[in-house]
Amino acid sequence: MNNNNYAVIMAGGVGSRFWPVSKQSFPKQFHDMLGMGKSLLQMTFDRLKHQIRAQHILVLTNEAYVDLVKEQLPDMNFDNIVAEPAMRNTAPCILLAALKIQKMNPQASMIVAPSDHYIAEEDIFNEDLNTAFDFCKEHPDALMTLGIQPTFPNTGYGYIEFNKEASEVKKVSQFREKPDLKTAQEFIAAGNFLWNAGIFIWNVDSVVSAFAKAQPQLTSLFKNGLSVFNTNEETEWLEENYPKADNISVDFAIMEKSEDVYVLPARFSWNDLGTWGSLYEKLDKNEKDSAVVNASVTEIDSSKNMIRTAAGKKVIVQGLENYIVVDQDDVLMIIPMTAEQEIKEIRNKAMEKYGKNIG
Repeated sequence: MNNNNYAVIMAGGVGSRFWPVSKQSFPKQFHDMLGMGKSLLQMTFDRLKHQIRAQHILVLTNEAYVDLVKEQLPDMNFDNIVAEPAMRNTAPCILLAALKIQKMNPQASMIVAPSDHYIAEEDIFNEDLNTAFDFCKEHPDALMTLGIQPTFPNTGYGYIEFNKEASEVKKVSQFREKPDLKTAQEFIAAGNFLWNAGIFIWNVDSVVSAFAKAQPQLTSLFKNGLSVFNTNEETEWLEENYPKADNISVDFAIMEKSEDVYVLPARFSWNDLGTWGSLYEKLDKNEKDSAVVNASVTEIDSSKNMIRTAAGKKVIVQGLENYIVVDQDDVLMIIPMTAEQEIKEIRNKAMEKYGKNIG
């Protein structure tokens, strides 16, 4: 296990498209969404632990979720939990983490990983991660990302366009925004486009330098805190200064501006578990072609449903096809699968009627 390898898990999102399971007070990354006995955060941590020491894994999360992280990841170094006092997108939290790691170990390389993705073939993931770390050692200025092989023309993801070349690692020509269907179909047909999964690998020196070049104001803000990073004074400094950071994504902040961006086409299957529909696609189906988590279900003239309840809940449905049925605490939601893009609006209406605690 390489002592210079570190990981940053981003665990600050709310995941409102998974309401009513994912709520402001208890987001989806802390839930066992797949019924496998572990939360998505725990699965991410365990996956990274194969190559990276638990003491070298940082978790960046909202300050409201620090206790949840401690409860779910008792093996980690609690000093490595970074509480964000404000929501500021991915660039500020990644730069902060890179500066903290650089201070711990100037020779470090790091992976940045979302906390709520599902990767089944962990052995292949670790092989790909090894390839990425090795490439960064050989190419110290490289900013790397893992791209996902598209399985259909998805309009919900950004895309990475790479140069067609025989090498395993590809040079990125440009990042492309979420396309319309026609454009997505053209991307798939071209053969040199990957889904952007938001998984990054680089040397800490290279990413800090990239930020200094492309985002001097943001870099200056955080470098003012270097003396207190990894000390007892860090939290107070962040409370005062973190909200001053620009609300900007790491893609826009540095990746789209750098000439040294590379992508490794991932060989593992991947699901970002962004919606109930994506969870349905990932889960095994019963004889009625329904995906069921925790519940004991009887389906009469029903099929192709996504059903999730508390463990052991008995559910009887009749005449339902392509529906989402979710029973969580004091909320029961039954909506057509076609309405899943409206869940944020449904949640807002429920909060208006029943109060904010429901969201």
